[in-house]
Amino acid sequence: MTVEVGKEAPNFTLDNQDGEKITLSDYRGKNVVLYFYPKDMTPGCTTQACDFRDNYTQFKDINTVILGISPDPIERHQKFIDKHDLPFPLLADTTHEVAEQYGVWKLKKMFGKEFYGIERSTFIIDKEGIVQKVYRKVKVKEHIAQTLEDVKELS
Repeated sequence: MTVEVGKEAPNFTLDNQDGEKITLSDYRGKNVVLYFYPKDMTPGCTTQACDFRDNYTQFKDINTVILGISPDPIERHQKFIDKHDLPFPLLADTTHEVAEQYGVWKLKKMFGKEFYGIERSTFIIDKEGIVQKVYRKVKVKEHIAQTLEDVKELS
């Protein structure tokens, strides 16, 4: 499945780090930065999460919520949040169903081995639930600053 700019974002419900059900459509009326990342506690994912944390107030000030999604279970998400003091929910997509909906579950190669996993990607969804920006194959450096600028244009 392909998610396209100008189309409605696929709705989903996933458990957050506390085991609470989070549904994307519940955030109508707010902008949403939905980011998919491969794995809690890894260097690139930690940098990305901490960059979002460090800019959290700026996103909040422009009526924007941040939601992180990875295939990790909720217990690992809770440890990641506690260790890095993350102020936003992390959602457990253990069956990678939502990752597949958003077209970010990809065949990857590392150290000569092939496996399926998350392609680091971010989606900006506006107050009406419409996808406004898609970033695929995200490079962590400078990404959060660019995302913040793009969300500001919606406000």
